[in-house]
Amino acid sequence: VQLQASGGGLAQAGGSLRLSCSGSGGTLSSDVMGWFRQAPGKEREFVAAINWSGGSTVYGDPVKGRFTLSRDFSKNTVYLQMSSLKPEDTAVYYCAAHHDPTTLGVFVSTLSADYNVWGQGTLVTVSS
Repeated sequence: VQLQASGGGLAQAGGSLRLSCSGSGGTLSSDVMGWFRQAPGKEREFVAAINWSGGSTVYGDPVKGRFTLSRDFSKNTVYLQMSSLKPEDTAVYYCAAHHDPTTLGVFVSTLSADYNVWGQGTLVTVSS
C-alpha cells in the first residue's frame, strides 16, 4: 500500500486547513493511521492517530482541542481537520500507517517506529 498526503498550504493564524491521506494499492481499513509533523530544525513529532474502526483517537498535547482526525472507509482516506492554527503548527506533515492486513489495528501508537508505511509529506505554513 502507498500513502498520498495532500491539503497542505498557507493559512493565517486562527484559520483552518484539512489534510487528507489516501491509500492506493491496498486497503487501509484494518490499519492504525497516524499523522506526524516535523518543523525545521526539530525532531519529528506525533500529531494524532486513529484505530482501525475510528472508535479510538489520540492527539498530541500541542494539538488537543484544535485538530480532529477521522477516516472514510469508502474513500480509503483519513482526514486531519486543523483549526485555530498557530504559527508553531508550521511543519511538514506526514501520514503513516501501521499496515498489517492480517490483523485489526486496535491499539493506537504515538511512536513513529510503530508505523511501517509513510506518505511523502505535505507542507503547512501558518502566518502570524
